[in-house]
Amino acid sequence: MPAASASSARSGSVVRMGRVVVAGAFAALIVFAGAWGSWGTAQHAMLPKGRERGTLTVTECLPQRCEGTFEPLSPGATARSAVRIERSVVVREGHGYDVVLEPGTDVAVRAGVSGVLLAWLPLGGALLLASVVVAGGMRMPKLAWPLGLAGAGLLTAAFVLS
Repeated sequence: MPAASASSARSGSVVRMGRVVVAGAFAALIVFAGAWGSWGTAQHAMLPKGRERGTLTVTECLPQRCEGTFEPLSPGATARSAVRIERSVVVREGHGYDVVLEPGTDVAVRAGVSGVLLAWLPLGGALLLASVVVAGGMRMPKLAWPLGLAGAGLLTAAFVLS
């Protein structure tokens, strides 16, 4: 019987190790996808040097996007009568927002601290989701708490400071 219990203990540790590896890879994939999804917008908000910066005054909001006029603030930027920005809960008709235009387009991205935080929202959600995977799949609550708190803090800061 001792050989059978030793074999059972080894197979149990292999299963536990496999669960930790798979859950860890899944959590890493979630965080990577969140960072990848954020970077497309965040790069414009975080690195505005050399890009057209100005103020967007929203005149009309459609289901997917809002449109308005662009008044330049940076040298070399030109005024435009039709610039669009993705519609979100923080963009409203009649309000003006500091924006950066994506190069070669009429698509605006929020600038400043609020723009950076809003751009990183997908990463905040990914951190929250990854914390659940780390806590449940990897059974590492001491690592899951900082992940979840970082995600919740990022989401909260984005909406409070916008």
